[in-house]
Amino acid sequence: MGWIEEIEEMRRNKDIFFKEDSRSPLPPDKKKAFKGLNYYPIDPKYRFVLPLHEHGERETLRILDTAGFEREYIRWGEFRFEVDGKKCKLQAYKDSPDDTRLFVPFRDRTNGEETYGAGRYIDLHEETDKTPDGKWILDFNKAYNPWCAYNSNYACPFVPPENWLDIPIYAGEKKFDE
Repeated sequence: MGWIEEIEEMRRNKDIFFKEDSRSPLPPDKKKAFKGLNYYPIDPKYRFVLPLHEHGERETLRILDTAGFEREYIRWGEFRFEVDGKKCKLQAYKDSPDDTRLFVPFRDRTNGEETYGAGRYIDLHEETDKTPDGKWILDFNKAYNPWCAYNSNYACPFVPPENWLDIPIYAGEKKFDE
C-alpha cells in the first residue's frame, strides 16, 4: 500500500471511530449527525523526509492547555524544511526521554479560517514515521485537530509561539463542521 492509500485508510478509520466508538470525542448528539471529517486533498508537496536536528541541551517547556493547566514537554529537536521557497522550522517535543513518539503541534495561516483556530498536531512514531536511515517523515497530510476542537470537555495544549508558521499549510484536517 502506498502512502496516499495509507492516509485515505487512516481518514476512513478515523471517521468510523468518531461515529461509532464509545471513546470518540464527539458528544452523543453530534455523533448521530456526523458525516465525516473535512480534509484538504492529499498533497505530496506537504510530505517531507527530514533529519531531526536534536538539541544538545534539551529544555523542558511548560505549555498551557485549554483548561488553564500547564503541561511539561521536552524540546527534543527541530525540523527544517521549505514550503514554496519559504524556510520553516518546527520544534518536536517528547513527554519523557524514553518516549518513542514526537509531538509536533503547529499553527499556520489557515487557522481560524479553514482550520481549527488554536492549531493542529502531528504525531510521529518511530516504528512508522522513521526511515531506516534515521530520518523522519513529517507529513502535514496527517495533521489533525486536537480533541478540544470537537468537545469542550477535553483539555488540549496550546501551540507554543515557536511553532507558529507564517505560511498557510493546505494539508491535513480542516475545521470541524458541526
